[in-house]
Amino acid sequence: MAEPRQSLQNHARIIPAYHYFIFGAFSINLVQSIMRLIGAPSFATMSGVLTAAALIVLTLYARVFALKAQDRVIRLEMRLRMKELLPPALQPRISEFTPGQLVAMRFASDAELPDLARQVLDGNVQDKKAIKGMIKDWQADFLRV
Repeated sequence: MAEPRQSLQNHARIIPAYHYFIFGAFSINLVQSIMRLIGAPSFATMSGVLTAAALIVLTLYARVFALKAQDRVIRLEMRLRMKELLPPALQPRISEFTPGQLVAMRFASDAELPDLARQVLDGNVQDKKAIKGMIKDWQADFLRV
């Protein structure tokens, strides 16, 4: 199945089975557990609430941990791309980029990256959405978590 054309407007990754089904089911379970605790307070019903809450926290952390690992790989990838693509005068400044800036610039084409990097550094642009908005030749990233 071909991936749809990716852009700034639709690049966020939503996985229905994860974002809606799993999180929804765990949320319903938490609400039911709280209702059971209110109706019949006991160690067992309190344990059910704690377990239901723990499942939601686990679900959230699983996503956060995966995204952090992905961001570390993107940071490495971008530093390698920049070593190849930036002009010699700009290469010593690669270490000045924040992880957020590097993650945001990953959608820029190789041809566009040197100018974008200079604009981000010279303008001290920190907002990821603003950096993504500066990209003219959007390169899709379908290998994401």
